[in-house]
Parts: sequence; C-alpha cells; structure tokens
Amino acid sequence: MSRLDSEEKEILEAFEKGELKQAKNVTQEIKQHKAVAEATFKKDARINIRLSSRDLRLLQVRALKEGIPYQTLVSSVLHKFVDGQFVDKSANK
Repeated sequence: MSRLDSEEKEILEAFEKGELKQAKNVTQEIKQHKAVAEATFKKDARINIRLSSRDLRLLQVRALKEGIPYQTLVSSVLHKFVDGQFVDKSANK
C-alpha cells in the first residue's frame, strides 16, 4: 500500500470498520469537490527553468519511483511549497 499519513490512516481504519456515513447530498458534494479539484490543478501557466543535469536526472528517477511524470512531480512539489504544505527543513536551521 502507498505511504499514508496519520490522517489518511485514520480515515482508512474508519472505512474498514464501517464507521463512515455517506453524505446526505452525495451528488452535490461530488460536483463541489470536482470543481475545487479542477480549479486547484488547472495548469494555465508555463515556466522555463534551468537545472543542473544531476538534479534533473534525480527528479526523473524520483518521479519514476513515484510512478508519475517528472514534470508532474515538480509541479506538485512547487504547489505544496507555495500552499504551505511542504516546508524546507533546512530553512529552519
């Protein structure tokens, strides 16, 4: 199974125990979540960036291990960083 954080593990355990209940208005909830996801991940801007060959190679290897294209990995890391979900540990030293 993929790596789960503590919140995801808690949700999975609740699901497996049958403790989760379906939302009252499932269709509307799904539409709302889809709209938010589409707006969040809409890719409407391009950037060009210069990297060392080594860094690019390591990004490609990491993306291959994750099973995603390397540009998707880069985009995800940048998104998490600007959204405050990813913190550079070395910046706190």
